[in-house]
Amino acid sequence: MAGGAIWMGPTCRCPVLLSTSSGLGQQKDQTRGAYPQNDTHVFPPAPRSRKDHAAGVQKRRLLPSPPESKPPPPPPSSGAPTRPRPRPNPPQEKLAREAADASARKRKAADGGEADATDAAPVPGEAAMGDAPAPPQVPGGDAAEDPNPNDAGGGGGGCSDPVSVELTMGGDYYRACCGDIDLEVHEGPKLPYVGDKEPLSALAAEFQSGSPILQEKIKLLGEQYVALRRTRGDGNCFYRSFMFSYLEHILETQDKAEVDRIMTKIEQCKNTLKTLGYIEFTFEDFFTVFVEQLESVLQGHETSIGPEELLERTRDQAISDYAVMFFRFVTSGEIQRRAEFFEPFISGLTNSTVAQFCKASVEPMGEESDHVHIIALSDALGVPIRVMYLDRSSCDTGNLSVNHHDFIPASNPSEGDAAMTSAAADEKPYITLLYRPGHYDILYPK
Repeated sequence: MAGGAIWMGPTCRCPVLLSTSSGLGQQKDQTRGAYPQNDTHVFPPAPRSRKDHAAGVQKRRLLPSPPESKPPPPPPSSGAPTRPRPRPNPPQEKLAREAADASARKRKAADGGEADATDAAPVPGEAAMGDAPAPPQVPGGDAAEDPNPNDAGGGGGGCSDPVSVELTMGGDYYRACCGDIDLEVHEGPKLPYVGDKEPLSALAAEFQSGSPILQEKIKLLGEQYVALRRTRGDGNCFYRSFMFSYLEHILETQDKAEVDRIMTKIEQCKNTLKTLGYIEFTFEDFFTVFVEQLESVLQGHETSIGPEELLERTRDQAISDYAVMFFRFVTSGEIQRRAEFFEPFISGLTNSTVAQFCKASVEPMGEESDHVHIIALSDALGVPIRVMYLDRSSCDTGNLSVNHHDFIPASNPSEGDAAMTSAAADEKPYITLLYRPGHYDILYPK
């Protein structure tokens, strides 16, 4: 384009047309005294007449130290509209700071929060100023970003690459369990925390027009499994899947010996947290809620429940979230108790210490789970878990197979319960989860 330039924004791949004469200073910004060329509602002040000017000079002679006055800008001519003379260009640092402030306000609004009291209300033209190019780095180290959340990458929707945040305390801009959240997509009714039991053919229908590799692997799954149960992809899907699958197993088998065994393990987990310095009242309610659910699935009590009520309770947020927090504290305690064992795994994921990893990536609600979490929970409670992996990986020989991994609790003679954990380790996993990248569901074998 003649006389102009195209600049690609730092956070958006959408081109921005720069002014052809004086750079940033010629943007039509009402906050800097430049008036829009075709705006009929905003005009510069009219010049004074010679008589008024003389009267003003006489009046100023009577005042001490009169300030210097600058001549007003000329009025628009009656003919074709002319371009008003812009003010000198402000420093680029000031433009960048104001653009960053505008970006911060809009990000807070998109996140559902309120702007700080120190943030000034946006003025007309500030959005255009925020969209203008700014230096990639401003004093203080913060990058100036496009304030428009529809076009800029803030961790949600937009046209920039998503930023992977390993350590975070939650929010709407980081990765959720099933992928990056698109803030512009209006979601329909959310899936319950734990869904109804579905035939495996429902999964095949979901991928009917998808990858041929996935379709073939679903057929292979159908040879071993008959149904699945979906869970909500909110970052807690692994813990909810494990919770419901385990309680459902106890409800069907009425295995009182297993309940006694895991109650002993729960007490050990509670003592571990106390040893690590946790105050009991910070986690005791979570432990109490899960123990109540565990006791209620055993029949013969006044508080005994059936399959339908178990599903209803698991969908109750107050009960379900407390049980999830129970598993998160158990996992965190086990990782910290065996810090030397887990440290190499954690250092490969983040640059944090074991304690920092647990505080930021294990205990907060909504944080995803990977192999570290599964190993720790399986070892802490002595419950074997099988995970089937549904992905696009294929074998070089051309023979497709569904990969799986069995997480078998490790024996720890130093704890004095080697026989107990060995008995659990010899048992075939009765909890089977289906893993699709970023999400866990429950599988039911034939």
